[in-house]
Amino acid sequence: MLKLLKQSFFVVLVTGLVGCAFAGQEATPKTEEKMATTKMTEVKKPMKVMPKVTMDAPDKKKVEVKVDEVTKANNKVQLVKQHMKIAADMQAHVTTQATLEATIASLSTQMMKNNKMKTNKAVLITSFVRLDNLKKTSEFGRVLSESLINELSNRGFNIVEFRGQVSVSINEQGEYFITRDISKLKNTIASTYVVVGTYSRQYGKVMLNARVIDNSSGQIISSSRSTYVHGLRNDCRIFKDCKPPRAIRITQE
Repeated sequence: MLKLLKQSFFVVLVTGLVGCAFAGQEATPKTEEKMATTKMTEVKKPMKVMPKVTMDAPDKKKVEVKVDEVTKANNKVQLVKQHMKIAADMQAHVTTQATLEATIASLSTQMMKNNKMKTNKAVLITSFVRLDNLKKTSEFGRVLSESLINELSNRGFNIVEFRGQVSVSINEQGEYFITRDISKLKNTIASTYVVVGTYSRQYGKVMLNARVIDNSSGQIISSSRSTYVHGLRNDCRIFKDCKPPRAIRITQE
């Protein structure tokens, strides 16, 4: 009897184990199908597009600022004041000079700063004349022109000496090539630049103006201005036109 009970228990145990095995096999395919379905669902979901983030600043709308008439007028005044400041600085350090040598250097420097003046073209320099009489000069005017010849020649300009004679003349005092005798000079001069200048005697100073003129067209190529402040009460010693001292006549009573 005991033996039969053991056999029955063993049969029941085996049957239960087999049933559990079959149940596990049936559950596994269902789980796999469920996982596959979940994956397909995840794949089919559309991707969300994230907004593009940039570091650029947003475009600012251009705002037109209306300037009133008072502001415009004030801007013009400020601009004129700046130009006057530049002009005052030029007058103090460039055009106004205390020596004749510095005055000549100022004239030549201003003259050569003009880009229209070609250095390869011949330049002819004439004597400075009185502003009130364009046909009259002095030793002062001749000194100015001779000094400009030196200044411009050293700065690379093609200076022409038109006062040269056709030949060299000789006498007991020396040899000469430069002359002011028209009969001994050449009749014509090639197309050149001509430097002309005037001077005006003022109290304690002399005002000088120079121009470079194109001989072929009459066009002013360049110009310069300078003031020679000598500080003398009477400038006759500079121009050598001082009046002789008054003579007192002595007579017998």
